[in-house]
Amino acid sequence: MKTTTRSTTLPFAKTLLWVLLAAAGAVQAQDTGNWLVRGRALYLDSANKDSTGLNLSVNNKTFPEFDISYFFSPNVAAELVLTYPQKHDIRSNGAKIGTLKHLPPTLLGQYHFTGLGGFRPYVGAGVNYTIFSDVQFAPAVVAALQPRIKKHSVGLALQVGVDVPVGGWLLNFDLKKVKLETDVYAGATKAGTFKVDPTLFSIGLGKRF
Repeated sequence: MKTTTRSTTLPFAKTLLWVLLAAAGAVQAQDTGNWLVRGRALYLDSANKDSTGLNLSVNNKTFPEFDISYFFSPNVAAELVLTYPQKHDIRSNGAKIGTLKHLPPTLLGQYHFTGLGGFRPYVGAGVNYTIFSDVQFAPAVVAALQPRIKKHSVGLALQVGVDVPVGGWLLNFDLKKVKLETDVYAGATKAGTFKVDPTLFSIGLGKRF
C-alpha cells in the first residue's frame, strides 16, 4: 500500500509543479474580464466497469490540462477543456494486454455564484468527446481474440469547482464526472462494453483578462 501511494503521489506532485510554473510565467492579466485561462494538474480515476467478462481496466493517471472559459455574464460561462493524447495500459484480470491513447476534449456550460466574498464556486454540465487512437494489443491476444474497440465516445460531463483569488491569480479546485465508454469486439462480434467513466480531480491557477 505504501508503494502504491508513493507512485501515485509523486507523478501528481510533478505535474502540479509543472502547471504552477507554467501559469506563473504566463502573460499577466486582470482579475476581471470575459476570458479566463487556466492550467491544471488533473488526476484521472477510472471506474473500470466491464461487461465483456474479461475484467478489463485502464490505469489511473495524472496529467496536465489547459482550459479556456468565456463569460457571457458575471454568472454564465462556457469552458473548453483540452489536453494532449494520454497513453494508458489496457489490462485483463490485472495483466497488461495492450495500450491505447485517448484525447478527451470537453465543452461545458457553467453557472458561477457571486457575492460570496473571496470564494467563487461554480457548477457545470456539458459533453465530452473522446477519441481513442494507437490501440495496440499483445500478439497472443490478437491471435486468440482479434480484438478491436470503437474509436470514439460521446458522453455527459458534470462539474463542480471553486476559484479563490490569490494575489491577482485564481487558485482553482475542480471535480468532474465524465461518461466515457467504448464497445469491445472479438472479430466481428460485440463482446460487451467497457466503461471508463472517470472521476477527474484537478488543481491549478488561472487568469482573467
